[in-house]
Amino acid sequence: MELNIRRYPIGIQNFEQLRNNNCVYVDKTELVYKLTYTDQVYFLSRPRRFGKSLLVSTLEAYFQGKKGLFGGLAMERLEKDWESYPVLHIDFSISKYLSAHYLRSAINWFLERWEREYGCCVEDKKGTPFSVRLGNVIESAYKKAGKAVVVLVDEYDSPMLDTNSDVALQGELRGIMRDFFSPLKGMGQYLRFLFITGISKFSQMSIFSELNNLKNISMRDDFSAICGITERELLDELRPDIERMALANGETYEAACAHLKRQYDGYHFSKHCEDIYNPFSLFNAFDAKEYKNFWFSTGTPTFLIDLLQETDFDVRQLEGVEATDEQFDAPTERVTSPIPVLYQSGYLTIKGYDPEFQVYRLAYPNGEVRKGFIESLLPAYLELPGQSSTFYVVSFIRDLRKGDIESCLERTRSFFASIPNDLENKTEKHYQTIFYLLFRLMGMYVDSEVKSAVGRADVVIKMQDAIYVLEFKYDGTAREALAQINSRLYAVPYRKDGRRIVKVGINFDSATRTIGDWVIEVEDTVDNL
Repeated sequence: MELNIRRYPIGIQNFEQLRNNNCVYVDKTELVYKLTYTDQVYFLSRPRRFGKSLLVSTLEAYFQGKKGLFGGLAMERLEKDWESYPVLHIDFSISKYLSAHYLRSAINWFLERWEREYGCCVEDKKGTPFSVRLGNVIESAYKKAGKAVVVLVDEYDSPMLDTNSDVALQGELRGIMRDFFSPLKGMGQYLRFLFITGISKFSQMSIFSELNNLKNISMRDDFSAICGITERELLDELRPDIERMALANGETYEAACAHLKRQYDGYHFSKHCEDIYNPFSLFNAFDAKEYKNFWFSTGTPTFLIDLLQETDFDVRQLEGVEATDEQFDAPTERVTSPIPVLYQSGYLTIKGYDPEFQVYRLAYPNGEVRKGFIESLLPAYLELPGQSSTFYVVSFIRDLRKGDIESCLERTRSFFASIPNDLENKTEKHYQTIFYLLFRLMGMYVDSEVKSAVGRADVVIKMQDAIYVLEFKYDGTAREALAQINSRLYAVPYRKDGRRIVKVGINFDSATRTIGDWVIEVEDTVDNL
């Protein structure tokens, strides 16, 4: 039996519960303290499973004056007064919003509870607007406690995300939300602190348009690490967990660090943000002592895939796309690009910033997200179950390991022939996308490069004893594809490697909608050395 058992906060989003159960906690209370003394009204956007709810719960415990929960944390050293304020905690994740009725019921549930607590019961609940009732609650809480009120709104955008495909319903829900939150602007004298969080930053403007003093810290350097786990925090505070991970997987400590970084690191939420790890994935990995795709398994991004296809976005660009601040703030009613949605949902993250042109470079944060998203994209383009593509990739790699490129290509021909051909959108771009996704998925298992610049073959696969250079032609000839490999010197960068170089020209036949012919040329290793 393992001694010194570590309890991870998996499924625990309540700060008091986490502390009372002695769960692992990466101390964020210095940032919480800074937040509460810097300004009064805040908005924060972060992807799902990134600790937003825990942050809100931490703020609630702090403003309720629960000093005992902060023993041993930075807050214990920083805070001297420990005042208690009335706290209105609104969590919209409590329901699924399939109709306006569900939203009205949720808001009414919050209001009734507060009305009882602060003695401001309303006789005509159906006839009194939510805005009036919320205003009465805030004023009553202020008078009863003799202290300004704290309002914490968690997952504010949950109703909109639940109804993303229903434009009419979204409009109705926005109207209800706008009415409910409208008193917050004019009641500043009664408010000590207002904090709103969710996934979507772009839709805040249509709901909180009247809150012109709302400070958005979503892309601020000084608060970039308020959710998630930085690399410094991982190495300083979670070293025992890394050591256990290394031991369980037969790795050195350094190898485990590198493995965790590839799989779960890579998020950046501002121009100069340090590396941030997904806390949900990290703690699940430590608990299971396995490097699995934990974050992605918690939700299928169906609406994102639909949006990519509706906008005819070239998914090959997701390896490195650019965006401006204005794009991040585009309202949901006028979404013309999937990029802001992909960023705010956590499928893309900031990988660089050009101050001259004020442009962000975005890409997949890590291996977990890249593999999970590609596995979700493939069925949408193949019109086949996801297992089919994964099985194909695994079988392809097994054949390559045996050096059997002919079987690989025969398998590829059969695979494409199995794709339903009754749709009209099967263009060259469509099949190029499928090839790209398949070989990107393959890159999760072997060293596979997909064309990303001029002067490089379509695909390069590096095996233990050979390097495969592949070029595809659409309604051309395999000979033309091979000639391009040779004339443009695609194989030259790999000749000093020492491994056997196999050049493969492949033709894709649009009439049969699968691979037609191919030609293989093996370079003499001796000549390359």
